[in-house]
Amino acid sequence: MSETFRAMLIEDQDGKPKAAFRDLTFSDLPDHDVLVEVAYSTVNYKDGLAITGKGRIARRLPMVAGIDLAGTVVESRSPDWAPGDKVIVNGWGLSETEWGGYSRYQRLKPEWLTRLPEGFALRDAMAIGTAGYTAALCVAALEDWGTIAPGGKDVLVTGAAGGVGSTAISLLASKGYNVTAATGRPETHDYLRALGAVNFVSREELAEKGGPLQKERWAGAVDSVGSTTLANVLAQTCYGGAVAACGLAGGFDLPASVMPHILRSVALIGIDSVMAPQAKRDRAWALLADHLGRTSLASIARVEPMHKLPELAADILAGKIRGRVVVDLEA
Repeated sequence: MSETFRAMLIEDQDGKPKAAFRDLTFSDLPDHDVLVEVAYSTVNYKDGLAITGKGRIARRLPMVAGIDLAGTVVESRSPDWAPGDKVIVNGWGLSETEWGGYSRYQRLKPEWLTRLPEGFALRDAMAIGTAGYTAALCVAALEDWGTIAPGGKDVLVTGAAGGVGSTAISLLASKGYNVTAATGRPETHDYLRALGAVNFVSREELAEKGGPLQKERWAGAVDSVGSTTLANVLAQTCYGGAVAACGLAGGFDLPASVMPHILRSVALIGIDSVMAPQAKRDRAWALLADHLGRTSLASIARVEPMHKLPELAADILAGKIRGRVVVDLEA
């Protein structure tokens, strides 16, 4: 192993977080029990905020950015992991309170690691990443609620062309659900149809302020937008339905009323991917392994070299990225 390796490090500069590439040594890494050689990471909305400095994601500095990683165990002081094991890490405070995935090597706590599912390569796992894993958590939550049905009333997916949305559409369609995709980019319709969307609604329509109760349209929904969009989705959800909310790309406010909840028994299910217990993680990854087609996975993701991270971070905040971006830590 090389004595030094490249990482994207967020540091304090004049009281503001600033990200830049730095060379690290093994002595710089945290003193956790498992050393992983990182092959791939991802670019998520939160990563974009962290790298550009437009959001204070890192709660302590210096901080290696990157909320995802996939790699191979090199050294382990834990009986649960051995050199050569292929592992995934999503969340657990990476890039916020714990050093993250934009580093060729990282030391991690053993309880953070998930074993790479059979049939997936490391690159596949990061084509899915936190976004896809979160989408799987959302689909599982809607199925547990019990009001969506294969071939039944439509399930809405907002932010459809993004990482969460793309994977949610693919998973839902593969299980026989009718999916409506909400997007502000008509040029993505062919891409979303290929993933399984059968109907479309414009992002602008859902972003306009609407009444507290509107026409019932959706048996359930996966929402990664929040704010007025989520308020309208709730107001349009059918009696007894549920909305799995996992993001706030449109804002963290919720200008809604309790009327859908108490008059239509609509549930708002909050989905957290960062600290989700291992049982939920295992179920989500099993769902992905069983129902996410490899053809869909190839169409959702593209691979970019690590040195393009600043550009990619700006692009994801500007809504210019479709699907998933896998970051090659070796490139």
